[in-house]
Amino acid sequence: MRNKKYTVMIVPDETTKVRRYHVPKVLVRSLLGIAVVVILSTGYILADYFNVKQMVGEMERLRLEARQQKQQLLAFSKSIDDLQSEMTRLRHFDTKLRVMADLDGVVYPEQVMGIGGEDSEPFNPMESELSFQDQGLINSMKTGIARLQTEADIQERSFQELVEYLEDQKSLLASTPSIWPAKGWKTSGFGYRTSPFTGRREMHKGVDVATRTGTAIIAPADGLVLFTGREGGFGNVVVIDHGYGIITKYAHCSTMEVKVGQKVDRGEIIARVGNTGRSTGPHLHYEVAVNGVPVNPMRYILN
Repeated sequence: MRNKKYTVMIVPDETTKVRRYHVPKVLVRSLLGIAVVVILSTGYILADYFNVKQMVGEMERLRLEARQQKQQLLAFSKSIDDLQSEMTRLRHFDTKLRVMADLDGVVYPEQVMGIGGEDSEPFNPMESELSFQDQGLINSMKTGIARLQTEADIQERSFQELVEYLEDQKSLLASTPSIWPAKGWKTSGFGYRTSPFTGRREMHKGVDVATRTGTAIIAPADGLVLFTGREGGFGNVVVIDHGYGIITKYAHCSTMEVKVGQKVDRGEIIARVGNTGRSTGPHLHYEVAVNGVPVNPMRYILN
């Protein structure tokens, strides 16, 4: 068996002698085995190559989806921040309403103590595949959503109480100066300030709104005109009695559009901005007094 051979004959043409080659069968079988191994290995390598290529394409798709999800997470996080800012604005609005309704002493315990904490439940089964930064963002969003839900519940209860109370206070609300009397820029607030004329510290009993001469001054609430005319350094003045002990004053007017004893409604034009009296430029000096005591008008302005 070891000496068995294959004979290979080569016939170049009719005139040339036939050439014979003896090849051991063992060598032929070895070559055939090597060829089979090479073919199988090549097939495996090609299959693995195409599989890897497919996996690379899938990875690229997953990376694109991850980037899109990251952008969505960031957008959602910004929305939560915007909602939190809106809730803060609503709380301030709620506070002003409570001042107007004389309910400023009523505060829910949750609003004082504060609420927070993490949810121990897993947010998503895919969280393990997210980056550390993404996990932190998701946890922050979960906390923000939980806080917003709690604040929304508290705010809903607060507003419901206000609605029930204010249903019986329509007349008082209509008489409460709750809107800006003129469009412009607040240049001086309520409280102590340095006088622009004497340089000394003095009490400023209202707010100043700078704007163009002739700008309409409107009644911030229903009321009855108590006084129109000149009043020393205030120049042309309109005074309105809104009832419930609330009186408002509008100074430095260029013209006055109402008369003493006239009933005015909220939003009605009562005068126009001017520069009369002791003034450094066109503006409205606006005062609010309750039972004869000057108060900060900003406590009542809602818009």
